[in-house]
Amino acid sequence: MKNIFLELAYILIGFLFFLNAIQTFRHNEEKQIGTSLFWAILGFTFVFGNSVPYIVTGGLLIILGVLTATKQVSVGKFKAVEDSVKKQRSDKYGILVFLPSVLLAFVAFFVAFTTNLGGQVGVVIGSIVAFLVSLLLFKPSLSEVHEGTSQLTQQMGVNIFLPQLLAALGSIFATANVGMIISNGVASVVPANNRLIGVIAYVLGMVIFTIIMGNAFAAFTVITAGIGVPFVFALGGNPVLIGTMAMTAGYCGTLLTPMAANFNSMPASLLDMKNQYGIIKAQAPIALAMIVVHIVLMYTLGF
Repeated sequence: MKNIFLELAYILIGFLFFLNAIQTFRHNEEKQIGTSLFWAILGFTFVFGNSVPYIVTGGLLIILGVLTATKQVSVGKFKAVEDSVKKQRSDKYGILVFLPSVLLAFVAFFVAFTTNLGGQVGVVIGSIVAFLVSLLLFKPSLSEVHEGTSQLTQQMGVNIFLPQLLAALGSIFATANVGMIISNGVASVVPANNRLIGVIAYVLGMVIFTIIMGNAFAAFTVITAGIGVPFVFALGGNPVLIGTMAMTAGYCGTLLTPMAANFNSMPASLLDMKNQYGIIKAQAPIALAMIVVHIVLMYTLGF
């Protein structure tokens, strides 16, 4: 049942991308071919990715990368809702505009903890419930739903499937024993019995690898196996305390990388910021300060 739910969810998302490709081809005057092709290929991977050979999916991802690198993907033109209409709806519904988002989270949590379907299926069911409630509550026209969905999808752009690529990259790193390679490399420069240098290497390793991966969860397994265990825990470090701080140290890297699409790149796109790295620049001073704080706390409290 779980796999069926997830497969149907991917197929549904794929069809949304197909609709996005059609919308782009019909109305996007700038970079029409490249943008339409991007969304059509992405839709194909979501709908048929489980049926075609992996090498085909890999080749399609390379094409997506080429289209993105050559700047052939752009945001199309949409029918903007007038400000007066937005103000009228805001006054009418007030705080109720947050109800679908709250329902999504509540339903996902409920399904995850009361059934065997898991959190991913919970998010799928929660999204469907939130969507239906939105339709009943706000009564938008079909064109508004279509235009709004396409606009939001195109504004997110390539960031929309970056989490899937990062998850795949994490699996590749684990299979390739990157943790062991990092451990051997650190062992050649870090004294084996120096707690302070071990802590610094652990914190900076989490930060740097999170910047590369865009996700502290993906970095944690590799860096803990490669640095944390042999250079910190083996010297008497508290695994619970230090492990927790290592994870939050990774979050400092999240604040510094565009690879963390849902935190940094996607908000910049949705807000139409002139500087796509503006959010990262605003967060950088705090992130750098927190890196130092993590090193101090891990060394003074972790042993």
